[in-house]
Amino acid sequence: MEFKDLLTNDVIKDILDNCNDGVNIVNTNGQLIFSNNISASYVNTQPESMIGRMITDFYPKAVLLPVLKHKHSIHDKKIHQVGDRKYMVNSFPIFIKGEFAGAYSIFKSVNDIDALNKKIKSLELQLELNSIESDPMSIIGKDGSLEKVLRSAKRTVGSLAGPRHSIIIGESGTGKTMLAKMIYSYAVKLGVLDKNAPFVEINCAQYTNSDIAAVEIFGSEQGAYTGSKQKRGLFEQANGGILFLDEAHALEQYQNILLKAIESGKIRRIGGSKEINVDVIIIAASTKNLKDELLPELYQRLAQYELILPSLADRSLDEKIDLLNHFVKKYEDAVMLHNNIKYKVVLNPSCRDILLKAHYPRNIRQMRDVINLSIDAASPLISEIHDGKEIVTKVELEHLPFELFDDNNLNKQDSIENNTINSYIGSIIDELSCQGLGPRKISKCLEEKGYNIEYYKVAYYMKRKKGQC
Repeated sequence: MEFKDLLTNDVIKDILDNCNDGVNIVNTNGQLIFSNNISASYVNTQPESMIGRMITDFYPKAVLLPVLKHKHSIHDKKIHQVGDRKYMVNSFPIFIKGEFAGAYSIFKSVNDIDALNKKIKSLELQLELNSIESDPMSIIGKDGSLEKVLRSAKRTVGSLAGPRHSIIIGESGTGKTMLAKMIYSYAVKLGVLDKNAPFVEINCAQYTNSDIAAVEIFGSEQGAYTGSKQKRGLFEQANGGILFLDEAHALEQYQNILLKAIESGKIRRIGGSKEINVDVIIIAASTKNLKDELLPELYQRLAQYELILPSLADRSLDEKIDLLNHFVKKYEDAVMLHNNIKYKVVLNPSCRDILLKAHYPRNIRQMRDVINLSIDAASPLISEIHDGKEIVTKVELEHLPFELFDDNNLNKQDSIENNTINSYIGSIIDELSCQGLGPRKISKCLEEKGYNIEYYKVAYYMKRKKGQC
């Protein structure tokens, strides 16, 4: 028996009942001859209760009506049914052996589509906030802590003798990828690289072992290992451009292949014998000292320029202020871009002070994430905004992540000493808090009593106390 012979009415009904869209089928008079479970759920009934009745008994403005009248299909028409619920409907005429026999419609709730669109907008907003700058040449600190390293970075591709390979060393979150992209942009600007030259990046440490990283970078031939297929590696994809190897120390035993590629300008795919010419500028980066991690010969070839990025803690207060203002502005711009809302973020002076003085082990990336999270906590949800074209959000101390108040995350000169808020002062704070006073007013009351306890220290004590309850 052929498969088509198995498609009985019961099988087709079962298929339609289990699909995610509503389905209605009517005869030429508009009487329902089929409705699936989804369609019945939209009108709060059962499919068997709909059969034989007019479509208008359940869907008074059914798109099927003009299809029955004009015998033409209608696509993607939005209608309102059951209160404010909206549906996207596609309706089609039915012809059997050339004779018009009725019509059918397939529809889904636009509410689901709207919810998905809102989810996509939210994800787009997060991607925008976390993206590498579109203009790497405008790096904050170019006239300060990064002046020397940026000058050296430009020399890697702008020297008279031609471009050089280079190494970037820096803690996590210090901007290694941004610096690599700045080098690429500068090379394109100079004409050293074509405007369409590739910039290919890979984090070598993201793979479970160096074998997988090597296959990604160098490619592979079919049969090189069990289940392997012919694969064009990132080296080939980066031909004529830049290959950025982040956490390059994770290449381990494949460093020799990388060294040979640099020296000869040729690579072989893993398991292959054919040599492939490549013209690639390599930028290797790591959170570790690559001088201790790479083969001496490989390090020597790569470290023609070694670019060392300072940690956020080593950067000046002015640069930290510029970074803070930059991330706030980027948040405001992202809201305008994705929601068409003029958005203004106002930081409470104490919040601003703490954000600048906090210690960020993961450097600029962590500072950015903390700022975004704090603004998120203070901002209304998209569903709470009704036709708002201009919104002002004030970020208070309560919106900062709790861990930011940890003793270890404040600079030493601003840390909260263990005996600063002793049990006696703590009891005063508890009492004033029970009276409904906030951290700022409590700080003033303590000052009047001769205890100079700063506002954010009181807030930290209150937050920690609440977390222990």
